[in-house]
Amino acid sequence: MPRFAANLSMLYNEHGFLDRFAAAARDGFKAVEFLFPYAFAPAELAARLQDNGLRQVLFNAPPGDWDGGERGIACIPGREAEFRDGFLRALEYAQALDCPRIHVMAGLAPVGRRREELKATYMENLGWAARQAAKAGRSVLLEPINTRDMPGFFLNFQEEAHRIVEDIGAKNLLVQMDLYHCQIMEGDLAARIRKYLPTGRVGHFQIAGVPGRFEPDVGEVNYAYLFGVIDEAAAQCGWDGWIGCEYKPRRGAVPYGTGEGLGWLRSPVLPGV
Repeated sequence: MPRFAANLSMLYNEHGFLDRFAAAARDGFKAVEFLFPYAFAPAELAARLQDNGLRQVLFNAPPGDWDGGERGIACIPGREAEFRDGFLRALEYAQALDCPRIHVMAGLAPVGRRREELKATYMENLGWAARQAAKAGRSVLLEPINTRDMPGFFLNFQEEAHRIVEDIGAKNLLVQMDLYHCQIMEGDLAARIRKYLPTGRVGHFQIAGVPGRFEPDVGEVNYAYLFGVIDEAAAQCGWDGWIGCEYKPRRGAVPYGTGEGLGWLRSPVLPGV
């Protein structure tokens, strides 16, 4: 069975953010991820991890003006200095939280700019970030995101993400394979897992039910089967990463809670692959 990390930006919203660490630990999670740590002091977050016996396995670099609608700035020409300052800040948090992976969001493609120009900026920023992260023993992740949830996002397909990683050639630059986004844009998930996981370029998985982004036992994707596929492929190539649970609990509000929907985790059924 794969290892699962609770996404504290999506799960346990019945609690304040700092109380979500304890809630995840009570439900049996051994690791967490979240979008952004920057509203809290690194030492405060590190204490929550230590107090609850949790590992931090992923968070995002600063995305620009998130509240204003920005979804990353890595592909945007003219924002390179801001990107670099933000990534160095992310590395400071990664050090404090002992987090091995930082996700860099590509951003929304600015209207009227040529894709070739955006890609060149994106690759230059990724290469620079990978070099800085390598010095600190961290990995940089890039993630294709679907155009239904995030119209205009620059990176949408697994093949392009893997090609970018290959072209840059940094060993610590990896792909974040979110199966929710992949199903919406591409489908054929089992074949894609079997194709990409053995390459060594997949750094992390994320899951959610499709189409509603609810628990992974709701919707059109047979995740129980896919967990077996991941186990099979991981055994062949030695992959030992995590699967982030980045979904919206259907009953994630008072008087119910995230734990109400964790039956899929407590009693998993893995069909043959």
